[in-house]
Amino acid sequence: MIQRPSQTLLGPVGLVLVGILSVQLGAAIAKGLFGEISPTAMVWLRLAASALVLAVVARPRLTGRTRRDWLVVLAFGASLATMNWAIYQSFSRIPLGIAVTIEFIGPLTLAVLGSRRARDLVWVLLAGVGVALLGFQRTGLDPVGVAYALLAGAAWAAYILLSASTGRRWSGFDGLAVASIVAAVAMTLPALLTAGTSLWDGRVLLIGALVGLLSSVIPYSCELVALRTLRPAVFGILMSLEPAAAALAAIVVLQEHLSPLQWLAIACVVVASIGATRSGANPSEPPGHHDDDHSAAHGTLAT
Repeated sequence: MIQRPSQTLLGPVGLVLVGILSVQLGAAIAKGLFGEISPTAMVWLRLAASALVLAVVARPRLTGRTRRDWLVVLAFGASLATMNWAIYQSFSRIPLGIAVTIEFIGPLTLAVLGSRRARDLVWVLLAGVGVALLGFQRTGLDPVGVAYALLAGAAWAAYILLSASTGRRWSGFDGLAVASIVAAVAMTLPALLTAGTSLWDGRVLLIGALVGLLSSVIPYSCELVALRTLRPAVFGILMSLEPAAAALAAIVVLQEHLSPLQWLAIACVVVASIGATRSGANPSEPPGHHDDDHSAAHGTLAT
């Protein structure tokens, strides 16, 4: 009887961690292909692969939808496309772990803005310190890469808000499937214009499908199962590990090592995110209460 709670928790926690590692592994593999294909084309391959899988699995119902339903899901798809395109543009210019760390400022700020306590501003300040530390490196960072990461963070915040709205209007994975199709369609022309003939190389297509599997399908599946029993607050804290997971994946796949100061910056953002998540948690909320949890669960679409 004493071990049952820990056994119950270990399963969903492990699934979330697998999802996080899968997302960042997919991002690192994608970056390793940038010498052969443009980041924009790589984003399209990923979105197209995940949209195809989601469409087959969800089989979204399109009839009987209101104009408002379509406007919300179209905006959701636009935020999804922008978020993915911007972060891929970012980590094509700066280290993956740093790009994800800067991007995390978007959802972190959104979490703090949802708080009514002034003391929670300390988490914004801590995250700000982390980002400022990134600017103290002698080599510096490509300002364009930093700007793209900030744009990705803003799109991520919009994605979270629109995900909640979509979840209220589209049942199950219907909204996400339609939004993924919208995002893939929106990225088709830019991908064709930047990819050249390399887009149709069999090896590139295979790796693109693998990235879609690692970055979208596996995390969706893991999170869907985990959120049936895992408290949203615990899920949010686990998701705060994304920047560190991105940095580790970049080391393993790309040999992209960071300095101690950059690791300290990542730690500041991770701690700030955990603090903001804990401050915004509702202790009385029972497991399985996930009215708007698709916004959190699919935050992993960002990388």
